[in-house]
Amino acid sequence: QILKGKRIYVKLRRLTVTDLKVSEPMIKQRTIAEIVKAIGIGLHKGEKVTITLRPASANTGIVFRRVDLDPVVDFETTPEAVGDTQLCTCLINKDGVRLSTTEHLIAAVAAMGIDNLIVELDSSEVPIMDGSALPFIYLLQKGGIEEQNVAKRFIRIKEKVRIEEGDKWAEVEPYDGFHIDFEIAFNHPAINESRQRIGLDITTQSFIEEISRARTFGFMKDIEYMHANNLALGGSMDSAVVLDEFKVLNPNGLRYSDEFVKHKILDCVGDMFMTGHNLLGKVTAFKSGHDLNNKLLRKIMATESAWEWATFETPVTMPAPGLELAPA
Repeated sequence: QILKGKRIYVKLRRLTVTDLKVSEPMIKQRTIAEIVKAIGIGLHKGEKVTITLRPASANTGIVFRRVDLDPVVDFETTPEAVGDTQLCTCLINKDGVRLSTTEHLIAAVAAMGIDNLIVELDSSEVPIMDGSALPFIYLLQKGGIEEQNVAKRFIRIKEKVRIEEGDKWAEVEPYDGFHIDFEIAFNHPAINESRQRIGLDITTQSFIEEISRARTFGFMKDIEYMHANNLALGGSMDSAVVLDEFKVLNPNGLRYSDEFVKHKILDCVGDMFMTGHNLLGKVTAFKSGHDLNNKLLRKIMATESAWEWATFETPVTMPAPGLELAPA
């Protein structure tokens, strides 16, 4: 029945995002907010290198760019891009163009949970800086972290994957977060005095506080040999922990009492990020290095049942870069 002559009042409510069923990802991709630059010395040539970090749009990934070449050459961050692991992690593209010493920067990017970044270099190598990841952490912090309105994608491990070479081995298994358990075995008095095995949940905070300052290390006899053959010309006590047959030669000693194994963990953080995506899983390794770590990552990605993409639309907190500071 129609009500004639009656006024009907209807209270209107403004439509909300919930009404429209449009949801934003809870855990978002990250880039840097501003362009930042630094200058350092290349490990191999011993020459000055300028590194420029630029923000990148969502789903770009981590792209290295050699601007000293004409035309410029880009390198994608993939396990297959790692073409040489002698002395460093070296990216090699399909044309044989090389970019060396990417490992410490990649570790810093992984630890900061950054998904999209352009790394420009006017040389064939990333500067070695002080031999650790800390200068790159500072550089990224100076650039600032900016979230992007696209879901961050993690690689979540579903089943154990293992690789062995002689007495060396590395494996990954499911874990709610990112954990590395690493053991080294060096027959050297100075290294034997330190702890040679560490297990640690890797978060942005734990990496900065416990891992980032750990420097690469080497032996004086090897450095002298390489210098004599025009190799590692930028290597010195300013960029590494240097040992003779008995002791650490650096005047200020070690930064951590267990700096040796912590640097191996630093390397592993970077090596496991060569997909450009943070890993959710537990890595356990014995006497592993860049080469074996890369082979493990390749085996993981080739084993379809071993991993899956993971995004988070609801609040979650677990020990992993990009997740540890998620809203409760």
